[in-house]
Amino acid sequence: MELGWLLWGTAVLLLLHVLMELSPTVNFALRIGFYCVLCLVASALAAAACLLVNGGRTVKNMRIIRAVVRPFKYFFGLRFEVKGLENFKVEGPAIIVSNHQSILDMMGLMEVLPDNCVQVGKKELIYMGSVGLVIYLGGVIFINRKSTSSAKMVMSEVAKTMVAENVKVWVYPEGTRNCTGDLLPFKKGAFHLAIQAQVPVIPVVYSSFTTFYNPKTKLFTSGKIKVEVLPPIETKGLTSDDVTDLTDRCFGTMRETLFRLSGRP
Repeated sequence: MELGWLLWGTAVLLLLHVLMELSPTVNFALRIGFYCVLCLVASALAAAACLLVNGGRTVKNMRIIRAVVRPFKYFFGLRFEVKGLENFKVEGPAIIVSNHQSILDMMGLMEVLPDNCVQVGKKELIYMGSVGLVIYLGGVIFINRKSTSSAKMVMSEVAKTMVAENVKVWVYPEGTRNCTGDLLPFKKGAFHLAIQAQVPVIPVVYSSFTTFYNPKTKLFTSGKIKVEVLPPIETKGLTSDDVTDLTDRCFGTMRETLFRLSGRP
């Protein structure tokens, strides 16, 4: 009986391997499915560790989450080439802004995430089972993107907390995933926040995923991701009148870096 199950199991695995080689759609579906299952299982384990070690919701839990997520890259054949980590070493709090491409961004985030850093995410994430639980425990700040007044109120509180608790805040200024190889126009919330708190903005740029990951064409293979942490942009002395200029300056610098890292002219 055991030999029969072993033969059936081997046959199924061989069939899946052949289908993955022949069909990009099957390969994409299986890889994404495995990624989602891996996230759920790892999140449950990380959440238990967070509760045991730190007892509840705290940014300190991000160290545990980071340690759990970093090995994910080996399952998918992804390699990271990182430059500029020294630019995170600023005195006091800061706003970190980066491009947002896909559900794989979590791996890139945890590859470079500095200590005492929390992320801003959409409120819906908290309902994603064990993933929602673990990011809640990690101190992620949830905002309601459908309510402008609610989002502004949350960001105002973030500014106070950031300075009082000396933490960095990671924001995706595009506001949504964008796997086109370019940047979407930036929303100004992160830059309002930086100027309100008078803290520097640290841009982080990930090279385009399009050579190995594209949901539209069902592409998902191994690949290399270049990451560059750019020098901080100071905001001391700036006022609300400077938000647009700061946003445009950051957008231009990050777009130029994105194209350079991705090998685009």
